Amino acid sequence: MMNTKIAGIGYYVPKRVVTNDELAQHMDTSDEWIQERTGIKERRYAEKHKETTTTMAAHASLRAIEDACINKEDIDFIVFATISPDYYFPGCGVLLQRELGLTDATIGSLDVRNQCSGFIYGLSVADKFIKTGTYKNILLIGAEMHSMGLDFSTRGRGVSVIFGDGAGAVILQPTEDENKGVLTTHLHSDGTYAEELSLISPGCHGGYHDDDMGKYGFVDPEVLGEILVTETMLKDGLLYPYMNGKLVFKNAVVRFSEVIHEALAATGLQKEDIDMLIPHQANLRISQFLQKTLKLEEGKVFNNIQKYGNTTAASIPIALCEAHQEGKIKSGDLVCLAAFGSGFTWGSTLIRW
Repeated sequence: MMNTKIAGIGYYVPKRVVTNDELAQHMDTSDEWIQERTGIKERRYAEKHKETTTTMAAHASLRAIEDACINKEDIDFIVFATISPDYYFPGCGVLLQRELGLTDATIGSLDVRNQCSGFIYGLSVADKFIKTGTYKNILLIGAEMHSMGLDFSTRGRGVSVIFGDGAGAVILQPTEDENKGVLTTHLHSDGTYAEELSLISPGCHGGYHDDDMGKYGFVDPEVLGEILVTETMLKDGLLYPYMNGKLVFKNAVVRFSEVIHEALAATGLQKEDIDMLIPHQANLRISQFLQKTLKLEEGKVFNNIQKYGNTTAASIPIALCEAHQEGKIKSGDLVCLAAFGSGFTWGSTLIRW
């Protein structure tokens, strides 16, 4: 059976840098408060009306295509992971196909909605397509434009200071070298705490999952429609993300460690064999806790959340690309990618570079 290798990689972040001090002009917060809780110093925001999740993904994709030394016409399948799509539907996969000028090829495109672990989920799916010989050049993207949907008042500071915009992409190809490429992938979920890290509205839930249905301001159930958005949702700020930070942190540190050990056990490897761990950039404190728990050297865990914030599905491919460009990942290295996020969903993969 063929293995799956990363043949090319690229990333894109917007030009605009937004510091903690700038956010403090809009809400009751400070650079010290944000850094102490998240490790974040700054993040990037896309240019309104001129950049979208899709356009950022296109920039990253073209760089990955160039790095793989192929033509864009060689792409035979697209996997796009995001929770901030340009449209409710259709998904960004077909929009990226159009942006890259690949519509004549009518290649398939798959949209993945697994939040912070979206890139890992997408990689696992693409890996199976490559290994079964279904496709030979898969474009896998993680991209987010969070800045368009955050609450920049003090009410939303617990979430809004964390997130940033950006995109990362890889080209996946088959390789006959069994000691190279994706060695294993592991995916998990637990919907028990689905609402504890979520953007509930707009949605079609109609309050079904909530004991306090009245807070959404729904009208008479006999009236057609009027579920997605209500005046109450607008007035009470219910159209913004919500996060129970303490609960997320508590679950993240446990699941991260579990799924990394699961990948190591599946391949007969030890944590000491890891040359580079790239965790989803959720919170620097989570990454530091994970490094301490696994007893890894500081140089073996890559973090860039300090300058980009949490870019959700884009965080791992952006970090992977930066680590590679900085010479921190070399041929033959064992690279571990791991993510945990909303759902809760989490996953890991081991890659022999």
